[in-house]
Amino acid sequence: MVLAVLLLPVAFVRHPGRACELACHWALGIRFPAEDLTGLTDGTRAAFSAARAAALWRHGQLIGLTSGYRDPLVQQRLFDNEVRRAGSPAAARRLVLPPEESRHVKGTALDVRPFEGARWLEEHGARYGLYRTYDNEWWHFEYRPDAGLAPTTQETRNALQAR
Repeated sequence: MVLAVLLLPVAFVRHPGRACELACHWALGIRFPAEDLTGLTDGTRAAFSAARAAALWRHGQLIGLTSGYRDPLVQQRLFDNEVRRAGSPAAARRLVLPPEESRHVKGTALDVRPFEGARWLEEHGARYGLYRTYDNEWWHFEYRPDAGLAPTTQETRNALQAR
């Protein structure tokens, strides 16, 4: 947060209408240098950027990206490894989908960190079209602006609060 505040004047000179978002982007880029938003759809990238800027400026909450877009070959390798580990494709599908079904391959899925950031995104993400879609993955969110999904079940919210 301190870094974003320090970067705000420079961001304001560079782009007055988006200074807060730009300062946030720079600060989070320094905090999470390995992040890569490449390959995300324009809508997903814009929604995620807006959500994490709001999380930082309004609530002092950091949201980092662990994984976004995945190349189909990378997704296939992840799926194959999970099939070997879990013993069957059906068991593997509980954690990893094949490339033709993965929203990561489509550029509309985000795996975020830390847990507190995911909790913030679960509570506020619907405003940005970002939803947690799997009860067993607190970190996985998808951009679905037209879905009108309920953010999560009450059971999921209770599990998050217990952590």
